[in-house]
Amino acid sequence: MKKTKMLFVMILSLLAGEAAYAQKFASLDPSPADIAYLRENGRRSTAVAKVIYGRPQKKGRTMLGGTEKFGTIWRLGANETTEIKLFRDVTFGDKLVKAGTYSLYAIPNEKEWTIIFNSKLDTWGHYEYDETKDVVRFNVPATKSDTEIEALSMVFDDAAGTGASNLWIGWENTLVKIPVKF
Repeated sequence: MKKTKMLFVMILSLLAGEAAYAQKFASLDPSPADIAYLRENGRRSTAVAKVIYGRPQKKGRTMLGGTEKFGTIWRLGANETTEIKLFRDVTFGDKLVKAGTYSLYAIPNEKEWTIIFNSKLDTWGHYEYDETKDVVRFNVPATKSDTEIEALSMVFDDAAGTGASNLWIGWENTLVKIPVKF
């Protein structure tokens, strides 16, 4: 009888523990992480750059110029600050950036964005942003998208062995194209 009670208590404990973890999974982040890769020549070739970012959802809100104010620093994503890893020296816009890992920020405006590579890593949001750690800053035009983009998205054009690509950033009705050479 004692063994049966003990077995019953152990099973209940296990089930309670599983239920607690199931609840944690049920509340996963509404802005999931994503990765954009730039490769030399397709999926099975050498990596040039990797961007890791959180994908906030619009959810009926005005984000650019609303929740994310124009003219202010933004982590270029959700949650942890977006990071970019360069596997070699790469030119973004007209700025050479040395191989390494950087935080990636933006200052969005209606017609132009300032893109910032910063050396301070492993931060959440823009709260620990330190302008003295900026490595590179440059401006790129912002254009209108033909269709609304619900979740912040980043993608590199296929380089196809050309040594050049673009990093596209899209959200709401805004597109930003950053020229990349490697």
